[in-house]
Amino acid sequence: MSYVAPLKDMLFNIEHLARIDQVSQMPGFEDAGLETAQAVLEECAKLNQEVLAPLNWEGDKNPSAFANGEVKTTPGFKDAFKQYGEGGWQGLQHPTDFGGQGLPKTIGAACGEMLNSANMSFALCPLLTDGAIEALLTAGSDELKNIYLEKLISGEWTGTMNLTEPQAGSDLALVRTRAEPLPDGTFKVFGTKIYITYGEHDMAENIVHLVLARVQGAPEGVKGISLFVVPKFMVKADGSLGDRNDVHCVSIEHKMGIKASPTAVLQYGDNGGAIGYLVGEENRGLEYMFIMMNAARYAVGVQGIAIAERAYQKAVQYAKDRVQSRPVDGSMNTSAPIIHHPDVKRMLMTMRASTEGCRALATVAAAAYDAAHHHPDAEVRKQNALFYEFMVPLVKGYSTEMSLEVTSLGVQVHGGMGFIEETGAAQYYRDAKILTIYEGTTAIQANDLVGRKTARDGGQTAKALAAQVEQTEHELLSNANADAQAVGRRLKAARLAFLDVVNFVAGNAKAQPNDVYAGSVPYLMLTGNLMAGWQMGRALLVALAQSAQGQDKAFMDAKVTTARFYADHLLSRAPGVRDSIVEGAKCVTELSLEAF
Repeated sequence: MSYVAPLKDMLFNIEHLARIDQVSQMPGFEDAGLETAQAVLEECAKLNQEVLAPLNWEGDKNPSAFANGEVKTTPGFKDAFKQYGEGGWQGLQHPTDFGGQGLPKTIGAACGEMLNSANMSFALCPLLTDGAIEALLTAGSDELKNIYLEKLISGEWTGTMNLTEPQAGSDLALVRTRAEPLPDGTFKVFGTKIYITYGEHDMAENIVHLVLARVQGAPEGVKGISLFVVPKFMVKADGSLGDRNDVHCVSIEHKMGIKASPTAVLQYGDNGGAIGYLVGEENRGLEYMFIMMNAARYAVGVQGIAIAERAYQKAVQYAKDRVQSRPVDGSMNTSAPIIHHPDVKRMLMTMRASTEGCRALATVAAAAYDAAHHHPDAEVRKQNALFYEFMVPLVKGYSTEMSLEVTSLGVQVHGGMGFIEETGAAQYYRDAKILTIYEGTTAIQANDLVGRKTARDGGQTAKALAAQVEQTEHELLSNANADAQAVGRRLKAARLAFLDVVNFVAGNAKAQPNDVYAGSVPYLMLTGNLMAGWQMGRALLVALAQSAQGQDKAFMDAKVTTARFYADHLLSRAPGVRDSIVEGAKCVTELSLEAF
């Protein structure tokens, strides 16, 4: 079985949790209501199911290859990318001024999930191009926008992010790539960049690298970093391609997963200097790059949801087909498909509930992004911006860690066959691992949640979110339905655990930073769990009402059961995590280094 897009669940979230009816009332989104969302998602599903998903396994067996300075991608990728660009998918969320479709992120995020479920290695190329587009839209000059944006948005050219160097991973203060100013206002760029996704490939005629570098005489540390556009091929005044720039791929990495995606080592300036163009102002490069990073971090969280969905679908199909052992309740007197066994159902429900909870969270965050950028009321924009910024490390960190648990369970459902590459279950597990690492490890997301999102304002944003959760709690607890009340009780316990941790973080971040940061990742996981559980609680209330009205009763009843499972089996973890953070810091930090 190949991939089947979960359109019903996506549209449920878009309609009832993200409230696409409200998004479509914002300036610029008037034509982007539910009917448009459904039409776009259905068309997107066709491309991903029919064209991209069949290439996923091929990409793992026959990955991108490097020879003589060139990268050849997996057979079929180049043609698929052409179809992707011609279909307008690269420009889905980007401005119509430069040839995009101008649709809200609420719709675009669902399309992004489908793309990554179908073929995550392929999807990384558009993902990085989106980041480059966002950076140029925000900080690029009119000249740079006019030269590059239309081609990037059409998919004719692709974009990259060049941060990492051999000595500078997460610590970008150590960046040493240098930029020498030239009399005409351009720069010559010299240096080595590593881990550059799609830094070289054969799917587009030009690659637009966005590169962090230091201008001569710039301050040390992160305050002296600037951002440059360095195209693979120079662009002539008429928009046609000119000479090859002095940037070359010297190797690609051999990885445990996402093998079809070429991860390049790029060398700048070996033959006199690569010509680069300053983006925005000197020494503000990190600020601009974080525009790309925030877009990419959200997108990587969606990748986690996507790979979890693919693993879940494969595990369900195997569990329905694999016959092994009699049911423990004696309901069958012969060996049965393993989906009859309670523990297999537990694993499948964990996979399903985890994925649906994170999908709901990401969809609601996308709607907040749309409101933060398009709502006519300044105060509404501000509140939604705060909400979205708080959610980004959760979508990225919690969803990707979730994907590891889900893809691991996918292997487990397959049993011994899951450990055999030919079944395909292992590929999802291997592909998922990078998601907790690139665009900032889970610990970096957690540091952001602790420092910028919680301690900085004394926990006020976090507590305001808890108040919103409490409103849903009251709705659940006042509902006569037993499932609603049970979810309400779990949600309350998780919220109270969260508030204890928020107070601990806000009260001790300065005085006892080691104690607080010892629990930073558990705090992120607790918070992500709560926020996803909150959305599942909201979903349950909608599903109960819809089922009572006879609206798609089978789907709605399944949503209620899944939400109840989330509360009883996942949200119930929160109080224990609270204890480990608030009461368990010392045993993390006190063991002497010599004892390790």
